[in-house]
Amino acid sequence: MSESPVAHEPPIYRRIADGLRARILSGELRDGDRLPGENALMSEYAIARATARQALAVLINEGLAVPKRGSGVYVRLFKPIRRHGSRRLSREQWGQGRAIWDADTRGRPFTVDTVEVVLERATEDVAAVLESPEVWVRRRRYSVDTRPVQLATSYFPAHLVSGSAITLTDTGPGGAYARLGDLGIPPAHFTEEVRARMPAPRESGLLDLPGGTPVIVISRTAYTSGGLPIELNEMVLDSAAYVLQYDFDA
Repeated sequence: MSESPVAHEPPIYRRIADGLRARILSGELRDGDRLPGENALMSEYAIARATARQALAVLINEGLAVPKRGSGVYVRLFKPIRRHGSRRLSREQWGQGRAIWDADTRGRPFTVDTVEVVLERATEDVAAVLESPEVWVRRRRYSVDTRPVQLATSYFPAHLVSGSAITLTDTGPGGAYARLGDLGIPPAHFTEEVRARMPAPRESGLLDLPGGTPVIVISRTAYTSGGLPIELNEMVLDSAAYVLQYDFDA
C-alpha cells in the first residue's frame, strides 16, 4: 500500500509574501503605502534579514511593490488602463476633436508631460514603411494619475506634413489624425503589431519602472483609404499599467 504524500508548508518567506499580497489585494494596503521593512519583518516573524529580503523580493518581482533607495518598499498597485484597440482609433473619436487618450482613460486625469517635435532623416526601417527619406518625429510621454505609463514616437512623411500643425508642439483638437484630415489624407486603416520585451535603460528611467518589469511594444501604421502610409507610431507601455482589448466579429 502506497503512502499518501506529505504536504509541505511553503517556506516562511513565501508565507510572509502571501500575507502581504493578500493585504494589498484586499485594499488594506493601497498604492503608495509603505510595506513593513526588513527590520519590522525580522521582529514580527523572528527571521533572518535574508529571509525578510526574500519575502519583499517576491512582491517586487510580481510588480506589486517597488523599492525606493534609502526609503523602503512601497505598494505599486495601479488601476490598469484599458486600451481598446479599435474604439480609440475610430474616426468618431478624433474626427470630433477628442483626444485618442480620452477613450483610454475614461475620465481619469492624463497628461502629455514631454513633447519633442523634430525633422529627422528616416532610419532604414522607418523609411521602408513610410516611403520617405525625411520624417517629422513627435516624441511624447504620457502619464495617468501622475504616473508615467507610455512613451510614443510618431513618424510622418516630411513631404506630406511640412508646414502643417503636425510639426507644432500643440496639434490642436483631435490631434495629429484630425490635422491629417485637414490635409486631405485622413487615416482610414490601421495595422498594429504587439510584442513584449525588457526595457532599455532610458525607457526604464522615463517610465520609472522597477527592476524586472517588462514593457509592451506596439507598432502601428496608419494608411489612407488608398493605401498610402501616413504615420508610423512606436509605443512603449508599462506592462503593469495596461490591459489590451481587441474586439472581432465572428
